[in-house]
Amino acid sequence: MYTKYIPDGFWNSHGQGLYPSHEAICVINPYPEKIEIKLTLYFEDRDKMDGFSVSVEAERTLHIRMDKLLNDKGEAIPQDTPYAIKVECEKQIPIQYSRMDTSQAMGLCTTII
Repeated sequence: MYTKYIPDGFWNSHGQGLYPSHEAICVINPYPEKIEIKLTLYFEDRDKMDGFSVSVEAERTLHIRMDKLLNDKGEAIPQDTPYAIKVECEKQIPIQYSRMDTSQAMGLCTTII
């Protein structure tokens, strides 16, 4: 199992204009078979949230929109709450994290993990 961490997650509830604030974990599966990705969220002031998982088809990319993701209990990621993300996959894959903050003038931050 390959594990990577994204320590600075934050989904802002405030937005202006047509574009909602959101985050995305962008991955590519360069392998000839489908892979499964598990996500676990860690917080400063509450227990972790797990049960988030996605499949990425063979030789495809996927933009995992965190504002649309539900875990196996039907729980969404809380807004306006700092968190960190553990990304687990059975194979090593490229990961990019992006945050679109539209609470003021549109801002985008992105990083390759």
